[in-house]
Amino acid sequence: MRIITGEAKGRRLETLDGEETRPTSERVKEAMFSMIQFDIEGRRVLDLFGGSGQLALEALSRGAEYAVIIDSNPAAAEVIKRNAKSTRLDARCRVSATEYDAFLKYAAGRESFDIIFLDPPYKSDFIPRALALIDSGKIAKPTSLLICEYDSGDIFGGDEKLSSKYKILKTGVYGRVKTAVIAPI
Repeated sequence: MRIITGEAKGRRLETLDGEETRPTSERVKEAMFSMIQFDIEGRRVLDLFGGSGQLALEALSRGAEYAVIIDSNPAAAEVIKRNAKSTRLDARCRVSATEYDAFLKYAAGRESFDIIFLDPPYKSDFIPRALALIDSGKIAKPTSLLICEYDSGDIFGGDEKLSSKYKILKTGVYGRVKTAVIAPI
């Protein structure tokens, strides 16, 4: 796994051993970034399920201003910090080992982001739960883009009230992996 382009192009990234984190494949990452390539420069990024930090670090390498990277696993947070340092992007990011929902509750009314990555463990209900907290906490701006990676089902978990708060701008299917770029309404 590596940074695809930008100031840290080609830098290899470390990942946790084992099955605990599932890094986004290079193919899916390239597709995700091609969907938002003109919306990155100067933006504030939130990566809620950081893993290795590759999505936020890729955004920083492509010109994002600042990133907050969250992962509930302290070992993953340490890997993210090492990756940020090895890519020389560490001065432009903050890494926290905390649960995504705790961070979103803390950030409500305090922080907002232009780009939010949601790539939680598959077969979880974390995306709809996170989207509800992002909406209620005003963490996404009206112009924000939320990029979701998932493997099946409805990103809104069948919640019609929640789906009425976002619009789907772009989608992609890459084998069993699906992506969606959504925006607040």
